[in-house]
Amino acid sequence: MPARWRVAFHLLIAAFALQSLLAAGQNSFLGFDRNDYPGDENLLELRKVFFYAGYWLNNPPGASANTWLGKRAQMERAGFGFLVLFNGRLYSELKTVDRATKLGESDAQAAVNAARREGFPAATIIFLDQEQGGRMLPEQKAYLFAWIDGVTRAGFRAGVYCSGIAARDDGDVITAEDIQQSAGNRQITYWITQDGCPPSPGCSFPAHVPFPGESGVRFADVWQFAQSPRRKDVARACHGYSADGGCYLSGSGAAATLHLDLNAATSADPSQGRTRK
Repeated sequence: MPARWRVAFHLLIAAFALQSLLAAGQNSFLGFDRNDYPGDENLLELRKVFFYAGYWLNNPPGASANTWLGKRAQMERAGFGFLVLFNGRLYSELKTVDRATKLGESDAQAAVNAARREGFPAATIIFLDQEQGGRMLPEQKAYLFAWIDGVTRAGFRAGVYCSGIAARDDGDVITAEDIQQSAGNRQITYWITQDGCPPSPGCSFPAHVPFPGESGVRFADVWQFAQSPRRKDVARACHGYSADGGCYLSGSGAAATLHLDLNAATSADPSQGRTRK
């Protein structure tokens, strides 16, 4: 086949693939997350830009309180979908595989109880916040899988928030891939963080939101592509951040003072936590 025919053939295949994608109604949706509740007065302004928001079930990392509690119905009335989050344990808390397993089981029950109290329906996906990246150690996997199994047995679905960045000091291991390869037949939804540019578009609010698979983790359902504050070791090449390192909405409204983490997802309600469709 002449070279020009090969080029035309590949262009035709790409066009058909794009057409099939559009015909199937495939979209990517923009959302935000942050440790602190953004305030009732900012919900309508935020909803003009975002389809969904992170929602903590327990204290976020480094926090002594959870300001999201009791806000689920209000968020839904404002039109938001959800990324439901439970803050997991650090390696230093796990000690042994046996202790890690027991902590995973008890934390799963705590996550389920909190989700029910907040009014999330059965089968909502709850994401376990796994802050530490690289290859998961046996204690970490024992905790993670005990948590996943406990959440699943209770009638909810399990997800993991974890790194999608290759850990250079650990043999280029990507945490999400390490978990997937060890998970057996467990059904897990992956929310990965990859805020390095590229592939991240930086602190931006693109009209065409990137697909989670463009993060480099092909099986990701959610991609956190910007963090506030900007991580200097990872996102130093990224644009759009403020001088203080935060990622903010443009404009002069009150919501423009809120620093945000930005996400792309294959659904406008990634946790499927809405009770009204």
